[in-house]
Amino acid sequence: MYNIDTPTETILKNKNIKAIFFDMDGILFNSMPYHAEAWHKALLHFGLEFSPYEAYLHEGRTADSTIDAIYNKLYGHDADRKTKDEIYALKSSIFGGYPAPKPIEGISEVLQWVKQQNINLLVVTGSAQVSLFEKLQEYFPSVFERNHIVSAFEVKHGKPHPEPYLTALKIAGVDAEEALVIENAPLGIRSGRAAGIFTIGVNTGILTRDDLKEAGANLVLDNIQQLRELLKELNFVHR
Repeated sequence: MYNIDTPTETILKNKNIKAIFFDMDGILFNSMPYHAEAWHKALLHFGLEFSPYEAYLHEGRTADSTIDAIYNKLYGHDADRKTKDEIYALKSSIFGGYPAPKPIEGISEVLQWVKQQNINLLVVTGSAQVSLFEKLQEYFPSVFERNHIVSAFEVKHGKPHPEPYLTALKIAGVDAEEALVIENAPLGIRSGRAAGIFTIGVNTGILTRDDLKEAGANLVLDNIQQLRELLKELNFVHR
């Protein structure tokens, strides 16, 4: 079992949790290695250095925001619309050539358990996939509702801005104190914390625990199995 013996985890155990918000890439699907490599190759084609590790650090941004962040770092200004469209088109093409990402090991059991507790489940992602709901239904049938997805289409500002998780709170109809965020990326963690939500960082990729701690995670776990044990240990009961 996952022992709850630290002050932070004690605070978590005393919460009345009504909704849990899950990031998608790196939490639901093992897709980040493909995304990271696709960003690296696409940007290199345009003469821009961007390592897979940096891609993990930028995970959660919208595509435009990712490209603008790189351009601002190198040139001090945003990329123009044509350049952004060309870079993202190439990145998408490269990503589309990889095998379909599979769910993260153990996440299906986590989602089913949460659903059995009558806790709202929402996906909060920077993705702009048109077929996102169909993809979720294919791998996690009857777990997520169509209107319980916050994607790049629902927000003006992506992570690390708090808007994605503030939008999730509004959809779920709960206060920040009644929700949890499950993230694997620093920018997603910053977004969840900025929205005032207890945020758990699960390190499923190539980042370090310190990367997630420094981003502000209330709690850092090493894998989805630890998350599953933690949630079952907490045994949330609505009050």
